[in-house]
Amino acid sequence: MVEWKNIFRGLLMGTSDAVPGVSGGTIAVILGIYDQLIESINGLLSKGRRKYLGFLIPLGAGILIALFTISRVITWLLNNYPNQTNFFFMGLIIGVLPYLFHKAEVKRNFSGSHYVLLIIATLLVASLAFFREPTQPILDVSNSRVLLSLFFSGFIASMAMIVPGISGSMLLYLMGTYGTIMYAVGNLEIVAIGTVGIGVIVGIVLCSKLIRYFLENFHYATYAVIIGLVIGSIAVIFPGFESEVMMSILSIAAFALGLIAAVGLGRFEYK
Repeated sequence: MVEWKNIFRGLLMGTSDAVPGVSGGTIAVILGIYDQLIESINGLLSKGRRKYLGFLIPLGAGILIALFTISRVITWLLNNYPNQTNFFFMGLIIGVLPYLFHKAEVKRNFSGSHYVLLIIATLLVASLAFFREPTQPILDVSNSRVLLSLFFSGFIASMAMIVPGISGSMLLYLMGTYGTIMYAVGNLEIVAIGTVGIGVIVGIVLCSKLIRYFLENFHYATYAVIIGLVIGSIAVIFPGFESEVMMSILSIAAFALGLIAAVGLGRFEYK
């Protein structure tokens, strides 16, 4: 039976997946479909896959509609207001931290080894600020290295898309391919979109069981790494302030808006 209401759910998840700092997995939890989502993805490789397709197909359709719709807006913002957009993303990322600390029950459950993992993950991700090249929205799909990069980006991002609290788009941003992929989606670059899509599908199918295993068997260690990744990403995304006072004020306002949105989303999650 096809669950058509999943198109609306997919619209919400797709919108969140397109914005760095907001997790599609978190939206799935809020909507009450996270466990069913993981079960359906794992069920694709079983004999009873037809009943899972009725859940996943409309959900996927909603996600795709949202991605193609919002990508043009994000590309325009990145081109015309890069600092303000980055500050908004940074607010979203910082705002998700209270949810992650709540989810992991850090004060009660973290030991010394968890904090070591957190620090290592933070330092590894923060170091990307020294190596990441600016995103270039220019696609040479005849270059096999470009295609491999797009496939790998989709593969890595797919793992984060189904983990509550961590954004697949944020990982794309850290890898320097976020702007390029948004450009490809907004301009219907079919080869690039298909390459990323294949990476996403392969990543979700192959890694959903692995992610579930780590969350079930190493729950707090997994969240220690996730929290470290989120904290470290702040150093990568921080764009600095502009010399013009008004633009800097707009950046601060954008940061506050992102922070409020993420904290508000987290409060729904606590309930």
